[in-house]
Amino acid sequence: MSLVRLKIKGISYSQTQNGAYALILNEVEGDRKLPIVIGAFEAQSIAIALEKEIKPPRPLTHDLFKNFSDRFDIIIKQVIIHKLVDGVFYSSIICERDKIEEIIDARTSDAIALALRFNAPIFTYKTILDKAGIFLKFSSKEKDDKDDSSIMVDEILQEGETVEIQQGGNDGYTKLTIEELNQELNRAVAEENYEKAAKLRDEISKRN
Repeated sequence: MSLVRLKIKGISYSQTQNGAYALILNEVEGDRKLPIVIGAFEAQSIAIALEKEIKPPRPLTHDLFKNFSDRFDIIIKQVIIHKLVDGVFYSSIICERDKIEEIIDARTSDAIALALRFNAPIFTYKTILDKAGIFLKFSSKEKDDKDDSSIMVDEILQEGETVEIQQGGNDGYTKLTIEELNQELNRAVAEENYEKAAKLRDEISKRN
């Protein structure tokens, strides 16, 4: 089976269900998107890895794994999303130490959080992308009203995918200025409140 390389388009959240996140992957040489519903903690960890300016004062779980691996000369060569069963994606982490390669089973959200930290490529099989990949076409008005990936999250949830989520809205962040949002973001990171930091980053990204 042929492998298709993926890149991270971003993390989106549901417009209708508070606390629901989706990781949006794009095929590198194509237009199909692969949306994966993930939990709030994993969404925060991936968002922090994507946003280089956010520096947690202490390592998160995935950062700790990266530090541990560096200490013992373990590298992650690639991540493969290798199976899709009943709406659940299964992934493998391909590791190497002393020129010996090992394959480790992992949740897809964890595997991608680690791939980001190791700058490792992400792949899936063409058969999975053929089955779960999505083309979305919207009118210009729909594109103006909503981000396409946000709409995608709602469609996934309506189709029955479930994820353990944490409740909570934007806590009035829409009323803050960009300067105030950045101040709140720095304070949230210093206090290790990464759920709040993720929401603030979402609001800042919407303004840019």
